[in-house]
Amino acid sequence: MLGTRDTLRILLVSAHEDLRDEVGHALESWTGDYRLYWVAESGLAVSRAEELVPQVILVDDDLAGVSATTVIRELSRRVPAAAILALEDADEVAKASQAVLAGARSFVTKPLHADELATMLQQVLRQARPVSVSTEAVEAAALRGHVVVFCAPKGGTGRTTLAVNTAIGVRMVTKQEVALMDADYAAPAADVVMNLHNQRDISNLLSRASRLDEELVSGVLAKHASGVQVLLAPPPADVAGPISVPHVQQILMLLKQMFSWVVVDLGLPLDEMAFALLDGSDRIMVSILPDMVALRNTRLILDQLYEWGYPDSKVRLIVNRATMRGGIGRRDIEDRLRTRVSHQIPDDAALAMHSINRGVPVIMNHRRTAMGRSLRKLAQLVVDDLEGAVATKPSRVDRGRRGRAFASD
Repeated sequence: MLGTRDTLRILLVSAHEDLRDEVGHALESWTGDYRLYWVAESGLAVSRAEELVPQVILVDDDLAGVSATTVIRELSRRVPAAAILALEDADEVAKASQAVLAGARSFVTKPLHADELATMLQQVLRQARPVSVSTEAVEAAALRGHVVVFCAPKGGTGRTTLAVNTAIGVRMVTKQEVALMDADYAAPAADVVMNLHNQRDISNLLSRASRLDEELVSGVLAKHASGVQVLLAPPPADVAGPISVPHVQQILMLLKQMFSWVVVDLGLPLDEMAFALLDGSDRIMVSILPDMVALRNTRLILDQLYEWGYPDSKVRLIVNRATMRGGIGRRDIEDRLRTRVSHQIPDDAALAMHSINRGVPVIMNHRRTAMGRSLRKLAQLVVDDLEGAVATKPSRVDRGRRGRAFASD
């Protein structure tokens, strides 16, 4: 049974964006907190459900050539705690019966009606049955790559610099495979910061989205001298068509299978694409500057993240250029944002600019400087934080206070 303060997680499996909108409108009458997730590729439904652990899964009967019954049967087997509801056309009673036999708890007819959907949700949640998690499931979850997303309330916070140096630092600390995904599709910069001249980027994968595999993704990645492999963003002028949410979700899941760590440099705005990446993350690193405009915008972005259901234990606040002259102090930042600062990077604008212009990250050639040491410490904190979370060490995570885990200074 869902607690009164819990956020209801609903995963929709449907190839049709208009159905996603229809479900969203129908849920507007739901009185509690909820998050609606959408996966358009039926082949990703199980892995997405295992990642999100939703209380309810809605499966459309029209999955573009794939049997909804087969998908429901697999979801029922792999995510037994979720209540599966089939979305069926009103005149397809036989298909609804097949769905229930395959493991769906019940069905809802299309077009959707808010009252009917709400009533059915309440019924299946009351009937929710607890299940035990097997050792194999825990081990499988631990083997998935960690995803760390860097975002910012505005441009100019040094977000890309932090993401790049963290990716390289994690590689140095763990000796594990690390991927960096440049997801700033409006103003990509990772190629400049890392001095990469790869002719391939994510656009080379979009035309082959229906048959993506690890080999195809690997052939597009740029190899950096640090050992980090980079999925570059295309120059904005070269993007022939929109980069769709399902494509990005599929690519991110493949990267998680291929690498122990995936660092994402996320651009603005926080749109549907951004939230698809944030949904798949283990930690959200918000980089800010110590000035009043940044704090105002940061408060807005934090409110937006919490409103969308991301727990405060998932969000980390990183102050860049923390020692800049005239900047706001850490205590004032924490008081104004009502959030604990997880880490601070000292100000060294000249070194940062020199590093960007040369295309050599600070953590590689200037690791003994104050900035280099702080960036190395940030990478170590990321590793300790997430490896501690996987091992469920209580000293690593305190969900009772916002930002308590991952505090450094």
